[in-house]
Amino acid sequence: MNRLADEALHLCKKGDAGISKEDAETLLTKIPAWSVITDGETVKLMRVYTSRDYEFLLALMNKFGAMAQQVNHHPALLLEWGKLTVTWWTHTIEGLHRNDFIMAARCDRAAMLVHGL
Repeated sequence: MNRLADEALHLCKKGDAGISKEDAETLLTKIPAWSVITDGETVKLMRVYTSRDYEFLLALMNKFGAMAQQVNHHPALLLEWGKLTVTWWTHTIEGLHRNDFIMAARCDRAAMLVHGL
C-alpha cells in the first residue's frame, strides 16, 4: 500500500509556497495514474477513474467527498457515465501542495479497497 496515503496533512496558509516541480515529479512516481495539469494559471493534480458501473463511480465519488470533508480539503469531482474525474489543488495557494498528493494517494487506496481498481 502507498505510504504517501498514510501521511498527515498540514495546514496550508495563504502565502505558503507550493510544491516544487522536482518534488511533484518525485511524488507522481508514487501515484502514477495521476497527472499534473495546468488550468489557466493554476497547476492541479488530476485523475480519471473509469468503470462501466455507474453506481460504483457514484459511490466512489461520495467516498472521496466524505474523505475530503473529514480533512477540510476538497477536490473538484466530475461524474459522467463511465468516468469520474478528480482534480486536487490547494485553493489557498492557488496551486499544488503536498496535501494534494496525499489526498490523491488516499483516493487510489479507497478505490482499490472498494473495487480493486
